[in-house]
Amino acid sequence: MTLTQYFLGEDVGSSKTHAIIGNDAGEVLGFGAAGAGNHETVGYDGLKRSLSTAMKQACTQANVQPEQISGAGFGISGYDWPSEREATLQAIASIGLNARVEAVNDAVLGLLAGAPDGWGITVVSGTGCNCWGWDRSRTKIGHMTGNGISMGEYGGAYELVARAVQQVAYEWTKRGPATQLSQAFIQFVGAQDFDDFMDGMNTERYMIEANAAPLVFETARKGDAVAIETIRWTGNELGEMVNGVVRQLGFEQIDFDLVMVGSTFRGGPLLIDAMRDRVHAYAPGARLVNLEQPPVMGALLLGMEQCGIEQTTAIRQRIIETLRIK
Repeated sequence: MTLTQYFLGEDVGSSKTHAIIGNDAGEVLGFGAAGAGNHETVGYDGLKRSLSTAMKQACTQANVQPEQISGAGFGISGYDWPSEREATLQAIASIGLNARVEAVNDAVLGLLAGAPDGWGITVVSGTGCNCWGWDRSRTKIGHMTGNGISMGEYGGAYELVARAVQQVAYEWTKRGPATQLSQAFIQFVGAQDFDDFMDGMNTERYMIEANAAPLVFETARKGDAVAIETIRWTGNELGEMVNGVVRQLGFEQIDFDLVMVGSTFRGGPLLIDAMRDRVHAYAPGARLVNLEQPPVMGALLLGMEQCGIEQTTAIRQRIIETLRIK
């Protein structure tokens, strides 16, 4: 009689952590959640707390003890460089598993969940942005820095909104054309008028952050040329990030999956079309795939791989059928 094997997958983000427990048939048995786990913002102690809290909830719901887990996969926001691996693995070890484990940057989970063959490139555009990829053998890795504006990576909602605010400032200073974004942002922060808005933004009485991104898309849909160009600019920047990873991996002349992850892509075709055009000019074989499953699915698949279980179509479908994020 063959005993059932159990696996853990955790998606550790900058705002929340998800964990799931599944068996060797791909059936998801338990789910857990916790807060942010990016060590850059909560420290490694915060990472440990989020890992443990989410795992314990998932184990309780699945009626599985941590020592029963055979393999575990972790996608961890903020884990970008080899120098961070030891501390990351130490944080994972603190939750008391007796399992084979692997940890990757959380962007890679989108690739594992969205690309049927588990390789290619994933591009993330949520609050921030990132882009990772690996070749068919997973021996060659390419990636961006994940450090946004400081490293010239401008493809997330934060950067999109920052660019839009600059365009509003250009209208006020007469450096650029008028835009409906100005009135939209004035109403968004509750400013009295344009002058009060600019006063408040520069003295930090008013703040406009990534959560204002839907307002930029809405203004673009109304036909505002500046908003449209701002979104296209963001799409072009995402495309350039992808092309950088394409060059790192030598994907210029091959067919591969390009998995799109993150809420900004829900803004519509304006962003995606601009990114697609920029990528296809350099890598015409890129197949754009919109990630429809929670990235934590990729973490579970990664955990199963540690015990030699392949990503069959049947297993992937069973995970999809039984995965319920609360």
